[in-house]
Amino acid sequence: MILLHSLYNEIIKIALKPRSYLGLAAITVLVGVIQFALKADGMSIISFVTASFEQTLTFEGNVLNGNLVAFIILQMLLIQIPLLVALVTGDLVSGEAAMGTIRMLATKPISRIQLLLSKFIAGGIYTLIVILWMGIMSVVVGKLLFGTGDMMVLNSDGLVILQEADVNWRYLGGFAVAFLALFTVSSLSICLSCFTDNSIGPIVATMSVILLFTIIGTLDVRVFDPIKPYLFTTHMASWRSFFEDPLPMDAIWRSIAVLVAHNVVLISVSLYTFHRKDIQS
Repeated sequence: MILLHSLYNEIIKIALKPRSYLGLAAITVLVGVIQFALKADGMSIISFVTASFEQTLTFEGNVLNGNLVAFIILQMLLIQIPLLVALVTGDLVSGEAAMGTIRMLATKPISRIQLLLSKFIAGGIYTLIVILWMGIMSVVVGKLLFGTGDMMVLNSDGLVILQEADVNWRYLGGFAVAFLALFTVSSLSICLSCFTDNSIGPIVATMSVILLFTIIGTLDVRVFDPIKPYLFTTHMASWRSFFEDPLPMDAIWRSIAVLVAHNVVLISVSLYTFHRKDIQS
């Protein structure tokens, strides 16, 4: 009951932050702009992409449908979502430390472990809301505006055609992995938040870590090759694996394992650090 009460309080705190709605508003505007652009001139883009296949394939029906539009949106925007998550979760600990309110929490009948776990869960709930809103805006609204149909995906192996009935479960799986990746960002920002009383520092540090890991992952340098598979940023786009045919289950499970391992380590380090943190002075 104590943990649930603390979790409720943390959710209320997030709900009262104006920046919590910044991410949802940004997603709404950005998705709307992309959908408007595709509605206005999307077929010219599709024609350009499929030009090299027209000698061997014939494209009929509603090619620019909601399934494809949602995929295009996710390709463009999911890489930007970590910043929106870090803006909210990055000061869940340090923000209260800076204001001094965390000292009052320390006097209440709740252990530090329960207090910090409630913050992780609240951060996860906010991350889930962001992902769900992304899904509603991209998939649901996309299908309402553009209709449905078979989905055409261009990847490194060529052109993949997915049947309409074979798409929805792929989006569910993709969003689940995307949530796990973003929850890793949330865990990282909360972990960094335990090391400082500066509310802005953990947000900047989180994005710096993501940028650093992304650069390491993309550099064609042999010295980094052994660690690339174990960087969480390497697996942040693993949701796209659900739109390959056949489904690369080994790669998907490997990505899930790496992301789960990062979360376990980050939460463990956070609990240890917060337990030893001097919050009375």
